[in-house]
Amino acid sequence: MRRTLVGGGILVDVVAGPDPVVTAGGVMTALGDLIEIDGRTVLVLGQELDVAHGRPDVANALVHRVRDTLVMVDTGVTAPFRTALRKAADQVGPWSRALLLTTHGHLDHVGNNDLADELGVPVEHYVPAPDVDQMRYPKPYWTRSLARVAGLAPLPGPPAQAATALVSLFQPMRPFGATTRTYEERPLERIRIGSLRFTGWTFAGGAVRVLRSQGHCAGHVIVHLGDCGVLHLSDEGNGPCGAMIDADQLKLQTVLGAAARLFEEEQAELLTDGHTFSLRRGAEAVTYLDGLLEQATALQSAALELTGAGGRIRPSAFTTGYLEAAAALGAGGANPSRMFTAMTAVNQLHALGLRPESAEVDAPWSRPTLQSLVTDDR
Repeated sequence: MRRTLVGGGILVDVVAGPDPVVTAGGVMTALGDLIEIDGRTVLVLGQELDVAHGRPDVANALVHRVRDTLVMVDTGVTAPFRTALRKAADQVGPWSRALLLTTHGHLDHVGNNDLADELGVPVEHYVPAPDVDQMRYPKPYWTRSLARVAGLAPLPGPPAQAATALVSLFQPMRPFGATTRTYEERPLERIRIGSLRFTGWTFAGGAVRVLRSQGHCAGHVIVHLGDCGVLHLSDEGNGPCGAMIDADQLKLQTVLGAAARLFEEEQAELLTDGHTFSLRRGAEAVTYLDGLLEQATALQSAALELTGAGGRIRPSAFTTGYLEAAAALGAGGANPSRMFTAMTAVNQLHALGLRPESAEVDAPWSRPTLQSLVTDDR
Protein backbone atom coordinates (compact mmCIF):
# COMPACT_ATOMS: atom_id res chain seq x y z
CA MET A 1 0.00 0.00 0.00
CA ARG A 2 1.25 3.51 -0.75
CA ARG A 3 -0.27 6.97 -0.50
CA THR A 4 -0.47 8.87 -3.78
CA LEU A 5 -1.53 12.41 -4.58
CA VAL A 6 -3.77 12.21 -7.63
CA GLY A 7 -4.92 15.75 -8.30
CA GLY A 8 -6.84 18.43 -6.50
CA GLY A 9 -5.06 17.67 -3.26
CA ILE A 10 -6.80 14.27 -3.09
CA LEU A 11 -4.65 11.79 -1.16
CA VAL A 12 -5.79 8.22 -1.72
CA ASP A 13 -4.76 4.72 -0.76
CA VAL A 14 -3.24 2.84 -3.68
CA VAL A 15 -2.85 -0.93 -3.56
CA ALA A 16 0.34 -1.25 -5.55
CA GLY A 17 0.77 -3.42 -8.60
CA PRO A 18 4.12 -4.69 -9.92
CA ASP A 19 6.64 -2.70 -11.93
CA PRO A 20 5.84 0.91 -11.02
CA VAL A 21 6.46 3.54 -13.69
CA VAL A 22 6.43 7.32 -13.68
CA THR A 23 3.78 8.70 -16.02
CA ALA A 24 4.03 11.85 -18.12
CA GLY A 25 2.35 13.65 -15.23
CA GLY A 26 5.10 12.60 -12.85
CA VAL A 27 2.87 10.25 -10.82
CA MET A 28 4.28 6.89 -9.81
CA THR A 29 1.83 4.20 -10.93
CA ALA A 30 1.87 0.59 -11.99
CA LEU A 31 -0.40 -1.63 -14.03
CA GLY A 32 -3.18 -2.89 -11.79
CA ASP A 33 -2.84 -0.31 -9.03
CA LEU A 34 -6.14 0.14 -7.18
CA ILE A 35 -7.25 3.64 -6.22
CA GLU A 36 -10.02 3.44 -3.64
CA ILE A 37 -12.53 6.22 -4.29
CA ASP A 38 -14.83 5.07 -1.51
CA GLY A 39 -15.66 1.80 0.20
CA ARG A 40 -17.54 0.48 -2.83
CA THR A 41 -15.78 2.22 -5.73
CA VAL A 42 -12.29 1.50 -7.07
CA LEU A 43 -10.38 2.79 -10.10
CA VAL A 44 -8.06 0.12 -11.51
CA LEU A 45 -5.11 1.80 -13.22
CA GLY A 46 -3.85 0.77 -16.63
CA GLN A 47 -0.62 1.73 -18.38
CA GLU A 48 0.66 3.80 -21.29
CA LEU A 49 1.44 2.43 -24.75
CA ASP A 50 5.06 1.60 -25.51
CA VAL A 51 5.23 -0.01 -28.94
CA ALA A 52 9.03 -0.01 -29.00
CA HIS A 53 9.12 -2.30 -25.98
CA GLY A 54 6.13 -4.40 -26.98
CA ARG A 55 3.89 -3.06 -24.24
CA PRO A 56 0.20 -2.42 -24.93
CA ASP A 57 -1.65 0.46 -23.42
CA VAL A 58 -4.25 -0.72 -20.92
CA ALA A 59 -7.25 1.45 -20.15
CA ASN A 60 -8.30 2.23 -16.60
CA ALA A 61 -11.35 0.32 -15.38
CA LEU A 62 -13.95 1.42 -12.84
CA VAL A 63 -15.32 -1.11 -10.34
CA HIS A 64 -18.33 -0.14 -8.23
CA ARG A 65 -21.08 -1.76 -6.18
CA VAL A 66 -24.70 -0.63 -6.17
CA ARG A 67 -26.49 -2.52 -3.40
CA ASP A 68 -26.03 -6.21 -4.41
CA THR A 69 -24.82 -5.47 -7.97
CA LEU A 70 -21.19 -5.36 -9.03
CA VAL A 71 -20.69 -2.78 -11.79
CA MET A 72 -17.53 -3.05 -13.89
CA VAL A 73 -16.80 -0.40 -16.51
CA ASP A 74 -14.32 -1.79 -19.06
CA THR A 75 -11.87 -4.63 -18.48
CA GLY A 76 -8.57 -3.47 -20.01
CA VAL A 77 -6.31 -6.21 -21.34
CA THR A 78 -3.52 -8.56 -20.14
CA ALA A 79 -3.60 -11.29 -17.50
CA PRO A 80 -2.13 -9.10 -14.71
CA PHE A 81 -4.89 -6.55 -15.24
CA ARG A 82 -7.47 -9.34 -15.07
CA THR A 83 -6.07 -10.31 -11.67
CA ALA A 84 -6.35 -6.69 -10.51
CA LEU A 85 -9.98 -6.56 -11.64
CA ARG A 86 -10.79 -9.64 -9.54
CA LYS A 87 -9.07 -8.06 -6.56
CA ALA A 88 -11.05 -4.84 -7.02
CA ALA A 89 -14.31 -6.79 -7.33
CA ASP A 90 -13.58 -8.57 -4.05
CA GLN A 91 -12.68 -5.26 -2.41
CA VAL A 92 -16.02 -3.56 -3.17
CA GLY A 93 -18.15 -6.62 -2.25
CA PRO A 94 -20.35 -8.30 -1.27
CA TRP A 95 -22.45 -8.70 -4.44
CA SER A 96 -24.75 -11.35 -5.86
CA ARG A 97 -25.13 -10.15 -9.46
CA ALA A 98 -22.92 -8.29 -11.92
CA LEU A 99 -23.16 -5.73 -14.70
CA LEU A 100 -20.28 -5.25 -17.16
CA LEU A 101 -20.40 -2.08 -19.26
CA THR A 102 -18.05 -1.61 -22.24
CA THR A 103 -17.54 2.07 -23.10
CA HIS A 104 -16.24 1.35 -26.62
CA GLY A 105 -14.63 -1.35 -28.69
CA HIS A 106 -10.93 -0.47 -28.67
CA LEU A 107 -8.53 -3.26 -27.79
CA ASP A 108 -7.19 -1.66 -24.61
CA HIS A 109 -10.68 -1.64 -23.08
CA VAL A 110 -12.15 -5.03 -23.98
CA GLY A 111 -9.53 -7.76 -23.66
CA ASN A 112 -10.84 -9.28 -20.43
CA ASN A 113 -14.56 -9.02 -21.18
CA ASP A 114 -15.03 -12.78 -20.76
CA LEU A 115 -14.24 -12.27 -17.06
CA ALA A 116 -17.99 -11.82 -16.71
CA ASP A 117 -18.37 -15.58 -17.29
CA GLU A 118 -16.15 -16.39 -14.31
CA LEU A 119 -17.89 -14.34 -11.62
CA GLY A 120 -20.25 -17.11 -10.59
CA VAL A 121 -23.35 -14.88 -10.37
CA PRO A 122 -26.02 -13.74 -12.83
CA VAL A 123 -24.35 -11.30 -15.24
CA GLU A 124 -25.35 -8.79 -17.88
CA HIS A 125 -22.75 -7.47 -20.34
CA TYR A 126 -23.35 -4.69 -22.84
CA VAL A 127 -21.23 -3.33 -25.71
CA PRO A 128 -21.99 -0.54 -28.25
CA ALA A 129 -23.42 -1.90 -31.50
CA PRO A 130 -21.42 0.50 -33.75
CA ASP A 131 -18.18 -0.98 -32.36
CA VAL A 132 -18.97 -4.68 -32.73
CA ASP A 133 -17.27 -5.01 -36.13
CA GLN A 134 -13.98 -3.55 -34.90
CA MET A 135 -14.17 -5.80 -31.82
CA ARG A 136 -14.60 -8.85 -34.06
CA TYR A 137 -12.10 -7.75 -36.70
CA PRO A 138 -9.60 -5.29 -35.17
CA LYS A 139 -6.92 -5.66 -37.88
CA PRO A 140 -8.98 -4.12 -40.73
CA TYR A 141 -10.03 -1.27 -38.42
CA TRP A 142 -6.42 -0.48 -37.55
CA THR A 143 -5.23 -0.99 -41.13
CA ARG A 144 -7.66 1.70 -42.30
CA SER A 145 -6.62 3.98 -39.44
CA LEU A 146 -2.89 3.59 -40.12
CA ALA A 147 -3.21 3.83 -43.90
CA ARG A 148 -4.14 7.48 -43.49
CA VAL A 149 -0.78 8.28 -41.87
CA ALA A 150 1.54 6.13 -43.98
CA GLY A 151 4.57 8.31 -44.62
CA LEU A 152 3.48 10.83 -41.98
CA ALA A 153 4.47 8.85 -38.89
CA PRO A 154 6.95 6.03 -38.26
CA LEU A 155 5.19 2.68 -38.68
CA PRO A 156 6.69 -0.82 -38.40
CA GLY A 157 6.00 -1.58 -42.05
CA PRO A 158 3.09 -1.05 -44.45
CA PRO A 159 -0.29 -0.31 -42.81
CA ALA A 160 -1.56 -3.92 -42.84
CA GLN A 161 1.70 -5.20 -41.38
CA ALA A 162 1.80 -2.38 -38.82
CA ALA A 163 -1.81 -3.12 -37.81
CA THR A 164 -0.99 -6.80 -37.32
CA ALA A 165 1.99 -5.90 -35.14
CA LEU A 166 -0.03 -3.42 -33.09
CA VAL A 167 -3.00 -5.74 -32.53
CA SER A 168 -0.65 -8.57 -31.50
CA LEU A 169 0.40 -6.56 -28.41
CA PHE A 170 -3.08 -6.86 -26.91
CA GLN A 171 -3.22 -10.38 -25.57
CA PRO A 172 -5.16 -12.29 -24.51
CA MET A 173 -8.06 -10.68 -26.41
CA ARG A 174 -11.51 -11.90 -25.37
CA PRO A 175 -13.99 -9.10 -26.09
CA PHE A 176 -17.14 -11.22 -25.85
CA GLY A 177 -18.61 -13.48 -23.21
CA ALA A 178 -21.58 -15.79 -22.95
CA THR A 179 -23.94 -12.96 -21.93
CA THR A 180 -22.73 -10.18 -24.24
CA ARG A 181 -25.46 -8.07 -25.84
CA THR A 182 -25.48 -4.62 -27.41
CA TYR A 183 -26.90 -1.61 -25.61
CA GLU A 184 -28.99 -0.98 -28.69
CA GLU A 185 -31.00 -4.15 -27.99
CA ARG A 186 -32.55 -2.19 -25.12
CA PRO A 187 -35.06 0.63 -25.66
CA LEU A 188 -33.29 3.99 -25.87
CA GLU A 189 -34.08 6.26 -22.92
CA ARG A 190 -34.19 10.02 -22.55
CA ILE A 191 -32.08 10.77 -19.50
CA ARG A 192 -32.13 14.11 -17.69
CA ILE A 193 -29.34 15.04 -15.29
CA GLY A 194 -29.73 18.53 -13.89
CA SER A 195 -30.43 20.86 -16.80
CA LEU A 196 -28.89 18.50 -19.38
CA ARG A 197 -30.63 15.98 -21.57
CA PHE A 198 -28.94 12.86 -22.85
CA THR A 199 -29.98 9.65 -24.55
CA GLY A 200 -28.74 6.30 -23.37
CA TRP A 201 -29.65 3.55 -20.94
CA THR A 202 -30.08 3.24 -17.17
CA PHE A 203 -29.31 0.30 -14.93
CA ALA A 204 -29.52 -0.63 -11.24
CA GLY A 205 -32.72 1.30 -10.67
CA GLY A 206 -31.31 4.43 -12.35
CA ALA A 207 -28.14 4.60 -10.23
CA VAL A 208 -26.02 3.76 -13.28
CA ARG A 209 -26.49 5.87 -16.40
CA VAL A 210 -24.85 5.01 -19.71
CA LEU A 211 -24.83 8.13 -21.89
CA ARG A 212 -24.22 8.10 -25.63
CA SER A 213 -21.31 10.37 -26.59
CA GLN A 214 -19.80 8.85 -29.79
CA GLY A 215 -16.91 11.30 -30.12
CA HIS A 216 -13.75 9.25 -29.60
CA CYS A 217 -15.20 6.55 -31.85
CA ALA A 218 -18.52 5.59 -33.37
CA GLY A 219 -20.00 3.70 -30.43
CA HIS A 220 -18.46 5.46 -27.44
CA VAL A 221 -20.49 5.91 -24.25
CA ILE A 222 -19.69 7.54 -20.91
CA VAL A 223 -20.91 6.35 -17.51
CA HIS A 224 -22.44 8.36 -14.66
CA LEU A 225 -22.65 6.67 -11.25
CA GLY A 226 -25.28 8.74 -9.51
CA ASP A 227 -24.95 7.23 -6.05
CA CYS A 228 -21.25 8.12 -5.69
CA GLY A 229 -21.05 11.12 -8.04
CA VAL A 230 -18.45 9.63 -10.40
CA LEU A 231 -18.48 10.58 -14.08
CA HIS A 232 -16.30 8.23 -16.13
CA LEU A 233 -15.39 9.77 -19.49
CA SER A 234 -13.41 6.76 -20.67
CA ASP A 235 -11.59 8.03 -23.81
CA GLU A 236 -13.67 11.13 -24.51
CA GLY A 237 -11.15 12.97 -22.35
CA ASN A 238 -8.11 11.51 -24.13
CA GLY A 239 -6.99 14.80 -25.64
CA PRO A 240 -8.88 17.73 -27.16
CA CYS A 241 -9.32 16.22 -30.64
CA GLY A 242 -10.07 12.69 -31.81
CA ALA A 243 -7.45 10.57 -33.56
CA MET A 244 -9.38 7.52 -34.69
CA ILE A 245 -10.78 7.04 -38.17
CA ASP A 246 -14.34 7.07 -36.81
CA ALA A 247 -13.86 9.98 -34.39
CA ASP A 248 -16.34 12.85 -34.44
CA GLN A 249 -14.74 16.13 -33.31
CA LEU A 250 -18.04 17.91 -32.72
CA LYS A 251 -19.46 15.14 -30.55
CA LEU A 252 -16.21 14.80 -28.61
CA GLN A 253 -16.03 18.50 -27.81
CA THR A 254 -19.76 18.66 -27.08
CA VAL A 255 -19.51 15.93 -24.46
CA LEU A 256 -16.55 17.71 -22.83
CA GLY A 257 -18.73 20.80 -22.45
CA ALA A 258 -21.65 18.75 -21.13
CA ALA A 259 -19.37 17.07 -18.60
CA ALA A 260 -18.16 20.45 -17.36
CA ARG A 261 -21.77 21.57 -16.90
CA LEU A 262 -22.53 18.47 -14.81
CA PHE A 263 -19.77 19.46 -12.40
CA GLU A 264 -20.83 23.10 -12.36
CA GLU A 265 -24.35 22.00 -11.41
CA GLU A 266 -22.97 19.56 -8.80
CA GLN A 267 -24.54 16.62 -10.60
CA ALA A 268 -21.11 14.97 -10.62
CA GLU A 269 -18.39 15.13 -7.99
CA LEU A 270 -15.43 13.16 -9.33
CA LEU A 271 -14.06 12.81 -12.86
CA THR A 272 -12.28 9.66 -14.03
CA ASP A 273 -11.24 8.56 -17.51
CA GLY A 274 -9.56 5.79 -19.41
CA HIS A 275 -5.96 6.93 -19.54
CA THR A 276 -4.97 9.65 -17.09
CA PHE A 277 -4.02 8.40 -13.66
CA SER A 278 -5.75 11.18 -11.76
CA LEU A 279 -8.96 11.87 -9.91
CA ARG A 280 -10.36 15.35 -10.48
CA ARG A 281 -12.97 16.77 -8.18
CA GLY A 282 -15.41 19.66 -8.60
CA ALA A 283 -13.84 22.88 -9.83
CA GLU A 284 -10.63 21.10 -10.82
CA ALA A 285 -12.63 18.86 -13.16
CA VAL A 286 -14.25 21.93 -14.76
CA THR A 287 -10.86 23.58 -15.24
CA TYR A 288 -9.47 20.42 -16.81
CA LEU A 289 -12.40 20.05 -19.21
CA ASP A 290 -12.34 23.74 -20.14
CA GLY A 291 -8.62 23.36 -20.78
CA LEU A 292 -9.26 20.57 -23.29
CA LEU A 293 -11.77 22.76 -25.12
CA GLU A 294 -9.30 25.66 -25.15
CA GLN A 295 -6.69 23.35 -26.63
CA ALA A 296 -9.17 22.23 -29.29
CA THR A 297 -9.85 25.79 -30.45
CA ALA A 298 -6.15 26.68 -30.31
CA LEU A 299 -5.26 23.65 -32.45
CA GLN A 300 -7.90 24.57 -35.00
CA SER A 301 -6.47 28.08 -35.21
CA ALA A 302 -2.96 26.67 -35.63
CA ALA A 303 -4.27 24.36 -38.37
CA LEU A 304 -5.77 27.32 -40.26
CA GLU A 305 -2.44 29.14 -40.08
CA LEU A 306 -0.64 26.09 -41.41
CA THR A 307 -2.94 25.74 -44.42
CA GLY A 308 -2.56 29.42 -45.25
CA ALA A 309 -4.80 31.67 -47.27
CA GLY A 310 -4.73 29.33 -50.26
CA GLY A 311 -5.88 26.38 -48.18
CA ARG A 312 -3.52 23.96 -49.94
CA ILE A 313 -0.84 21.92 -48.20
CA ARG A 314 0.88 18.55 -48.28
CA PRO A 315 -0.04 16.39 -45.27
CA SER A 316 3.62 15.81 -44.40
CA ALA A 317 4.23 19.53 -43.96
CA PHE A 318 0.92 19.98 -42.16
CA THR A 319 1.63 17.10 -39.77
CA THR A 320 5.07 18.47 -38.89
CA GLY A 321 3.60 21.86 -38.04
CA TYR A 322 0.65 20.30 -36.23
CA LEU A 323 2.96 18.17 -34.08
CA GLU A 324 4.85 21.30 -33.06
CA ALA A 325 1.62 23.14 -32.22
CA ALA A 326 0.26 20.20 -30.20
CA ALA A 327 3.52 19.90 -28.27
CA ALA A 328 3.56 23.63 -27.49
CA LEU A 329 -0.01 23.41 -26.18
CA GLY A 330 0.57 20.16 -24.28
CA ALA A 331 -2.27 18.73 -26.33
CA GLY A 332 -0.87 15.30 -27.20
CA GLY A 333 -3.50 13.38 -25.22
CA ALA A 334 -2.94 10.74 -22.59
CA ASN A 335 -0.87 8.55 -24.95
CA PRO A 336 1.29 11.13 -26.73
CA SER A 337 3.02 9.72 -29.81
CA ARG A 338 3.79 10.85 -33.34
CA MET A 339 1.48 8.16 -34.69
CA PHE A 340 -1.60 9.30 -32.77
CA THR A 341 -0.85 12.99 -33.34
CA ALA A 342 -0.48 12.34 -37.07
CA MET A 343 -3.86 10.58 -37.04
CA THR A 344 -5.33 13.62 -35.29
CA ALA A 345 -3.70 15.93 -37.86
CA VAL A 346 -5.38 14.09 -40.74
CA ASN A 347 -8.72 14.37 -38.93
CA GLN A 348 -8.08 18.09 -38.52
CA LEU A 349 -7.53 18.48 -42.26
CA HIS A 350 -10.90 16.83 -42.84
CA ALA A 351 -12.52 19.07 -40.21
CA LEU A 352 -11.20 22.15 -42.05
CA GLY A 353 -12.93 20.98 -45.21
CA LEU A 354 -9.77 19.95 -47.08
CA ARG A 355 -9.62 16.83 -49.22
CA PRO A 356 -6.71 15.00 -50.92
CA GLU A 357 -6.26 15.95 -54.56
CA SER A 358 -5.25 12.41 -55.52
CA ALA A 359 -4.59 8.99 -54.01
CA GLU A 360 -0.82 9.43 -54.23
CA VAL A 361 1.22 9.33 -51.02
CA ASP A 362 1.55 12.85 -49.61
CA ALA A 363 -0.61 14.33 -52.35
CA PRO A 364 -1.62 17.94 -51.56
CA TRP A 365 -4.89 18.57 -49.75
CA SER A 366 -7.07 21.51 -50.69
CA ARG A 367 -10.62 22.80 -50.39
CA PRO A 368 -13.03 21.75 -53.13
CA THR A 369 -14.20 24.55 -55.39
CA LEU A 370 -17.41 26.00 -53.99
CA GLN A 371 -19.49 26.65 -57.08
CA SER A 372 -22.52 25.09 -58.67
CA LEU A 373 -21.56 22.54 -61.27
CA VAL A 374 -23.57 20.17 -63.41
CA THR A 375 -21.72 16.95 -62.84
CA ASP A 376 -22.24 13.29 -62.16
CA ASP A 377 -23.65 12.28 -58.78
CA ARG A 378 -20.98 11.20 -56.33
